[in-house]
Amino acid sequence: YTLHTMAKPRVQNSVREARTEKGVTQQRLAELTGLARQSIISIEKGRFLPTIENALRISAALDVPVEDLFWLKDGSK
Repeated sequence: YTLHTMAKPRVQNSVREARTEKGVTQQRLAELTGLARQSIISIEKGRFLPTIENALRISAALDVPVEDLFWLKDGSK
């Protein structure tokens, strides 16, 4: 019996694009969401995946549906 592991899905995001389109700084988004500015930077660069709660906070702060901000690389937006 061989155990096969699935590759971890890669999540992409458009947080930076949405944030700049709304004219919100990284610092302001951090304040609105309760996250550290460094966390916002890491999320935007795809180095850190936010929790579902934090993804929803980012979505609410930017007034953009969460599915427009985060999606699976293999899937569509």
